[in-house]
This record gives sequence, C-alpha cells and structure tokens, in this order.
Amino acid sequence: MRNSWFKFWGLIIAIAIAIISCHSLTLPSASTRVTVKLSGWGGNPVEQKLLQQVLKDFEAQHPKIKVKYEVISDQYMDVIKTRLVGEAAPDVFYLDALEAPFFMSQNVLEPLNTYITPEFDLADFEPNLLNSFKYQNQIYGFPKDYSTLSLFYNKKAFAEAGLSNPPSTWEELRNYSEKLTGKINKYGFGEIPELARQAYKIKAFGGQIINQNDYATFASEPGLQGLQLVIDQYQKDRSSAQKSDVGTNSGSEMFGQSKVAMVIEGNWAIPYLQETFPKLEFATAEIPTINGKNNTMVFTVAYVMNKQAKHKAEAWELISYLTGKQGMQKWTGKGFALPTRKSVAEKLGYDKDPLRSPFVSGVSYATPWQAGKYPAAIVNNFDNQFISALLGQQPLKQAMVRAQTAANKQIQAME
Repeated sequence: MRNSWFKFWGLIIAIAIAIISCHSLTLPSASTRVTVKLSGWGGNPVEQKLLQQVLKDFEAQHPKIKVKYEVISDQYMDVIKTRLVGEAAPDVFYLDALEAPFFMSQNVLEPLNTYITPEFDLADFEPNLLNSFKYQNQIYGFPKDYSTLSLFYNKKAFAEAGLSNPPSTWEELRNYSEKLTGKINKYGFGEIPELARQAYKIKAFGGQIINQNDYATFASEPGLQGLQLVIDQYQKDRSSAQKSDVGTNSGSEMFGQSKVAMVIEGNWAIPYLQETFPKLEFATAEIPTINGKNNTMVFTVAYVMNKQAKHKAEAWELISYLTGKQGMQKWTGKGFALPTRKSVAEKLGYDKDPLRSPFVSGVSYATPWQAGKYPAAIVNNFDNQFISALLGQQPLKQAMVRAQTAANKQIQAME
C-alpha cells in the first residue's frame, strides 16, 4: 500500500514536471522576458504607425525583449529631465541634437563606445550627424534620421517669370525674388526669422553662434554680415514675407498656399505639400551659395540610453536595431525622414530622388542645429530681437548686441 502511494505521487510529480517543461517550451516565462522602456514625442499618425511596426519586427526577432513605447506629447524635454532627476526615466529615449550638449555634460547618459561591434558598422554613419552626439571622446547617441534644409520653388511661377533654373547664389535668389513678387505669388520668397533657419547665414561670413565656452557670439561683424542679407531683402527689396505677413502658420503653408514662390524648408515639407496641396507643381534645389560657400542646416535626433537603465544589454539591442541597417531602412523607407547611414540612403535611392537629392547632398557641409549647453537662452534672445530688427523697430547691430548680452547674462547665472 505504501509503495503504491509513493508510485502514485511519483507519477503525479512526473506528470507535473512534464507539463511544466512543455509549458516552458511553448510559452516563455514572463520572468525571463525583459521590458525595455522607450520614450519619444509624437509624430504624425503615419510615422507613429510605422514606428510601431518597426518595434513589432524588433520584438519578433528578439523574443526575450518587450518594448514598452511611450509617447510624451507635451513638454517632452522637461518631462525627461524631471524623470532623470527622479530616477524614473525610460531606458532609451529620443534626444534632439539641440539638447544633446547639456545632457552629455550631465553624466546622465550611458556612453555607448563599449557596446559597438564591428557588425554595427560605425563608419556607415554620416560623420556630420554622429559628431552631434560625441562628447569628450565618447559617443552618447546614434542618430535615427535627419533633415537638412533645401530651396523649394514653384515651377509654374518660375515659368511665368521666364526663369528656367533655380538660383545658385544668394544674389540670384534676391534677383529672382523681385521678379517673382506680385505675379502668381504675392511675394518671391518666404522668410523664417528664427535662429534655427539663420545660423548658416551667420557662419557663411565666418561668424559663430557660440564660442568654445558656450557663450553667445552671434553679434560679431561677420555674423551681422550674413543676417543683413535677410533685413535688406525684407525692408529694401520688399520681395520676402514671413508667415504672419500672409496669414499662415509655417513656411510650408506659405509656399503651399502660393503666397510665396520660394521657401527654404526641410524634407518634412515634401509629404506635407504632396498630401495637402496635390495640384502644386514644385521642385527642390540646394540652398544658393552665400559668400561663395555652400551651407545649410541639419536637424537630427538620436536614440540614447539612460545611465540608470536596469537592462543595458537589452537597451543596446534595441538601439542597435533601430539605428542598424535593417531597422533604419524600415523606418526611413517611406521618405518621411532621411537615413543617417550612407548605405541605407544609397539603397533607398534618395541620393538620386529628384526631390530628396538636394537634402542628401547638403548633409556633408551642413551646420548642425546646436547652440551649446544652454540653447534656450541663445535661441529665445536671438529670435526675440531679430524679429524686432526685421520689422525695422531697431537697427540690426543694436538688436543682436542686446540679444547676445541678455543671453550671456542668463548663461552666466546658470553656470
């Protein structure tokens, strides 16, 4: 009887072990699946859907990693900063190049040099983009996509004004603007008087936004020379307009509504114009040279790792997939954003695309959109005073000296 009892329990235990073994083969235990938290800001619905698909593909290839993706819709950078202080930040998150210098200097990001393998192919990244996320010989992020700025022009307006090619120099652009003003379009050129769109003009004559100590230097004589081009075109030629002059909300809208015949915009304007203004016939070209030099801006965002991330190996798996050749091709394949890897851009044919090739051409010589560790002080003071000068409320030099002085006082107080 006792032997039968033991045999019975032995059989029950054996069956239980068999069931548990089978269960573990078919359904991985929740405890063995690591969750990596990813945060970013919301893009348009098509982009959001695209990212969700890329993340699903990642999970399919990495069954032991689950990605918890969170969209932070409002005050993104403030939320991230607060969470980093409270040690509740995501494992991986978007970081704009503009904000990168401050974050990299604060010891809150994980340096990624030691994670890089030969297969990751570091040399494939555009150097000008990667450099925005380097600090003290360490790489803190890998850029997921980018856009430079290019000239958009209305083909119908050009034809009516007898213009067959886009302008190649800034002098030509001003000349074209005068010819185009008052024809099909009210104005020849749409101006956006923000530092993000003016920094390359400051650099064209040898000026700089900041010095090596992160203090503002944009009010120097070379910097003013580039900015004077904008003032002269707006006040003397009267051939340019800003968005508020024509009742629109952006450069793309100014152009799409045919209020201006030319505008300088990013790659993001292409799908917007094609969807919102399908009858508009437009083309793109590299920004005309200023002072004999090619220049444009480049805007980029990287995936970075929180230094306090609990699952760093898995966080790196996610970053390396999203910025690797396969993940990047999926993410940038629809043309909403441009790939930061040269091989992916070549594979997708963007360097030969009639509308996108000027953006790709500009990446090697573009000015990265960065303004030191304290960008808000630089950008806000510049934008407030430059618009005042554009409207003729004060001379350009006076406006820029005021902006520079105020910015540097704020920076000094923050150090």
